[in-house]
Amino acid sequence: MDYAEALTYLHGRLRLGVKLGNERFLALLQRLGDPQERLHVVHIAGTKGKGSTTAMAASILQAAGYTVGQYLSPYVYDVRERIQINREMIPQEDFARLVTQIEPHVAALERTDLGPTTEFELKTAIGLCWFAEQGVDYAVLEVGLGGRLDATNVVARPLVTAITNIGLDHTELLGDTLGKIAREKAGIVKRGVPCVTGVPRGGEAWGVIAEICREKEAPLIAVGPDDHLAAGRTLTVRTPRRVLRDVRLRLRGAFQHANAAVAAAALDAIRPDALPPLSDDAMRRGLEDAYVPGRLEQVADRPTVIVDVGHNELAAQALAAALRDDFDAGRRRLILVVGLSRQHLPGPFLEPLAALRPAALVATQPGFRPLDAAEVAVAARRWDIPNVQVVPGVAEAARRALALAGPDDLVCLTGSFYTVGDVPPALWSQLFAERNFSPCPGPSKDKSRCSSASAGSSSS
Repeated sequence: MDYAEALTYLHGRLRLGVKLGNERFLALLQRLGDPQERLHVVHIAGTKGKGSTTAMAASILQAAGYTVGQYLSPYVYDVRERIQINREMIPQEDFARLVTQIEPHVAALERTDLGPTTEFELKTAIGLCWFAEQGVDYAVLEVGLGGRLDATNVVARPLVTAITNIGLDHTELLGDTLGKIAREKAGIVKRGVPCVTGVPRGGEAWGVIAEICREKEAPLIAVGPDDHLAAGRTLTVRTPRRVLRDVRLRLRGAFQHANAAVAAAALDAIRPDALPPLSDDAMRRGLEDAYVPGRLEQVADRPTVIVDVGHNELAAQALAAALRDDFDAGRRRLILVVGLSRQHLPGPFLEPLAALRPAALVATQPGFRPLDAAEVAVAARRWDIPNVQVVPGVAEAARRALALAGPDDLVCLTGSFYTVGDVPPALWSQLFAERNFSPCPGPSKDKSRCSSASAGSSSS
């Protein structure tokens, strides 16, 4: 297969949907030589922030001089974002080569009682095979869904596990209480392996995680508010091994502070014989350089345009706080573009954003698994958001929002990975050019200093 054919084959597995459980996937990996057994893994789960935490942990290890595989779920603009080594996406030719090699084994399994391999299983197999083939020093794996039955949970003994937080999301698959969801997330905990979590002490979710760690004799390390103290744009990060002061994260938003502390604590919890103690300099540089697209990302300056892949109630709360604290929403005229996937409820998602008193909302829907934009509009009107418009196509909805915006306004596009992904960097550049707006520099630049003099495309 060439790359286009490999993509077509991969996306053809979408029809199978989500099938939790790893008997089939383990059988596939066995046929592929069990690549997961040749990896030194950091495994990260959570309702929110697991992608950013994965990127931070991988960035720290890279700053320390290691070759690092990074597996993210899902992607924003390019499926190869999922599979990176030292922040370089897997080349198209290697992606196609691995799909070609794996396909006969998928076909053979499909003829057994184990049944067909899903799209997520295939992507995970590609990542594990690529990391093993390239001989990475460490692999940082982000859980796709839940943890216990997720395809990434095939590593028998990771170096450390981390659970960023617990919230109500994917309740139809993971359970309808924080305790039930915590039990699924904590399924990545392994006997004797340290587990780091940002879940607050004392609540239902904490109790479940602590219980499972006790059962598995896994040391539990709690990351609390005192471990990530902010002063303006700088951050103090504490772990049992160190204190880092005046850290300046590239990733914006106060919600990233806890992610940074979890990433740092997780790496510091690894046994010294498996990971020699990291220097303060590597830890700092890794945290400050970490980047992952679509997380409170500013892509234009005048007006300020923010894209964020938040898609559940917990993420909306964090987004609303960041828009208020980092971008003066509430004092500036705010225009929202919101498109949700069909498994998410618009009312709870919009509630914290409505509290910012937006001037307008353009309801839209992503191209994949969309919730009808009309349902988003109904919920917006229930929260008394004025000037609600329905524009089904995300790119056209973004164009509509930019037409409503003046140079001093704030525009935010959010609601799903797919919504953000439907307006890739080149299309944003086109939309900005139509309105003579100023895009920000690319991801190699300091986005905190985006100005009207910026040139070039947004992130990719």
